[in-house]
Amino acid sequence: MRFYMNYRKTCSREAAAVRAGFSTATAYRLEADLRPPSQKKQPRSRRRPDPLAPYWDAEIVPMLKAAPGVRVIGVLEELRWRHPDLNRNVRRTLERRIQAWRAIHGPEQEVIFRQQHEPGRLGLSDFTDACGLGVSIAGERLDHRLYHFRLVFSGFEHAHVVLGGESFAALAEGLQNALWALGGTPAEHRSDSLSAAFRNLSADARDDITQRYAALMDHYGMTATRNNLGIAHENGSIESAHGHLKQALEDALLLRGSRDFSDLDAYRAFVDAVVGRRNANLAKPIALEKAALAALPKSRTTDFEEKVIPVTSSGGFTLRRVFYTVPSRLIGHRLRVRIFDDRLECFLGTTPVVRLRRGRPVSDTQGGHVVDYRHIIHALRRKPMALANLVYRDQMFPRPAYRRAFEALQEQGDLRRACKVTVELLALAHEQACEAELAEAIDAELDARRLPDLAALRERFRPATAAIPDVVVKLAPLDFYDELAAVTTGTPANVGAPT
Repeated sequence: MRFYMNYRKTCSREAAAVRAGFSTATAYRLEADLRPPSQKKQPRSRRRPDPLAPYWDAEIVPMLKAAPGVRVIGVLEELRWRHPDLNRNVRRTLERRIQAWRAIHGPEQEVIFRQQHEPGRLGLSDFTDACGLGVSIAGERLDHRLYHFRLVFSGFEHAHVVLGGESFAALAEGLQNALWALGGTPAEHRSDSLSAAFRNLSADARDDITQRYAALMDHYGMTATRNNLGIAHENGSIESAHGHLKQALEDALLLRGSRDFSDLDAYRAFVDAVVGRRNANLAKPIALEKAALAALPKSRTTDFEEKVIPVTSSGGFTLRRVFYTVPSRLIGHRLRVRIFDDRLECFLGTTPVVRLRRGRPVSDTQGGHVVDYRHIIHALRRKPMALANLVYRDQMFPRPAYRRAFEALQEQGDLRRACKVTVELLALAHEQACEAELAEAIDAELDARRLPDLAALRERFRPATAAIPDVVVKLAPLDFYDELAAVTTGTPANVGAPT
């Protein structure tokens, strides 16, 4: 049309049409309406009636004004409850219409302010639940968290497996492990409102910080800060990293082919390896940030809680609703117990005497037991019938095979014999250090529908008698000593010279 109109200034209608490349009839039609084609296009109209028209102004808009945070699906369900004949397929139309309405009439939204971070300034700590990884230790599912530390500038991170809650011991141990692995300390340490670090009674963090956490920060020369309560995105540099870390662990577990580990140390080594590979990808920014970190103190500080607890005549002590057994020679003494997240270290004065696995209560109303049969087997051999109604009997069996043996013997109807044989099996496992091998032998007997034969098992696991070798001692002739006595400093030996 532009070509035609230009040619039409100097040419006739027919000539201009030929030069523009269309017919004379088209030239007459264009001159009858000189609007460009873009203005002649008719606006597209609805092909079907608006399904929301009867409800939008009368019902939907009042809902959005009365409850600004209501979800679209909530509005749709309310409409369908009021009007059962409303088609459920209007959801997408309703979503688009509400989104457009909120963009014009909705409330103001929160704005995320991106921050510029300096190297060496800020380190973040947080805990994240890792039960979804499905990890097990020796066949038993491991319910655990991960303590996660991260430097904001470089992305350096450290993870520590935590078996209990978000306690001060877990925070202090994980943070110190991270700092010593890093080789320096940032100027500021930030967390959310952890009860292990803040009493959460005052809005002023300086007055609200716990004494233990304040001492930990002073030891490393860091300033303690926290994000506002309930504003998780203020800790976004580590909150978002939780998901990336757990996804990396998930991928590594899939490639490993198994989620079961022989012990807790093996799983912790696995986590350290995954985190180490992630840090290796950030070697340059981490090296840049390390240069800006403050020096570490000369030594670590306390990362445990300490209690003084008496050992009762039951052969143990109770700590936080969990009963622990200790060697019976400690009965009547008061132990100084250091409480870590995963273990207890017990001292008699300053002498370490025993290290125990940390236990947890079964529920809010039922306590727990951490029992080592080696601590009590000598006394139980003198009173084997005590096994029948022992409070912590199930926790005393080190492996399921011993429990199976007791139950199988008990089914024979002779409870006295069942207690006696089971106790002797445990004593055999302790004395000959064959707990695992003996458990396999017991399982084999039970699977063959035979009861364990105590005499045969004693003979099988009896230590082999070692033959005493004949030792022949050859004494040197005495005149050899005469030759040695003839040698003096600076004078060659004169063999055969008289003494």
